[in-house]
Amino acid sequence: MNISVSQLLEILPNAGPKAGVFVPALNTAMIHRQINTPKRMAAFLAQIGHESGQLLYVRELGGAQYLSKYDTGKLAEKLGNTPAADGDGQKFRGRGLIQITGHNNYRQCSLGLFEDERLLRTPELLEQPQWAAESAAWFWQQNGLNELADRDQFNTITRRINGGLNGLEDRLQLWARARKVLEALT
Repeated sequence: MNISVSQLLEILPNAGPKAGVFVPALNTAMIHRQINTPKRMAAFLAQIGHESGQLLYVRELGGAQYLSKYDTGKLAEKLGNTPAADGDGQKFRGRGLIQITGHNNYRQCSLGLFEDERLLRTPELLEQPQWAAESAAWFWQQNGLNELADRDQFNTITRRINGGLNGLEDRLQLWARARKVLEALT
């Protein structure tokens, strides 16, 4: 089951021309990671829609001061970044449609996508549509989100992606639109 550009624009109307850029990558990534039913696709598209500002951002926004939270301290340590203020917070900022963040997550994602550690050397790969979509679908599958989508556990999906319920209202609106568009396909 593939999604078309027009369907994606119904779900993510602010995506504009980015919809056409991402549709092939999203379709490939969703097939690859069994995001292949209307329920799974609707939840996935709603979550990546929110996380990426409707496909407009594949790199976490913020300057050096904002990103310093990933460079030193407890959060940096939790993400596997070095304890020194050496810029790895910027290097391993959130990237991709679900915002893979931190050394450990980049390493795991790299092993999952490439079977090597190339993302540690070239984290910017996750800014390319193919790898932005693939990394999001990889994260989705690794965290058991297909099964949660099958049971309509959208808040739990949000917590697994975001660590909380940030942006829940927007996510729910996107999910409602996605369900409406995708249920018409069945």
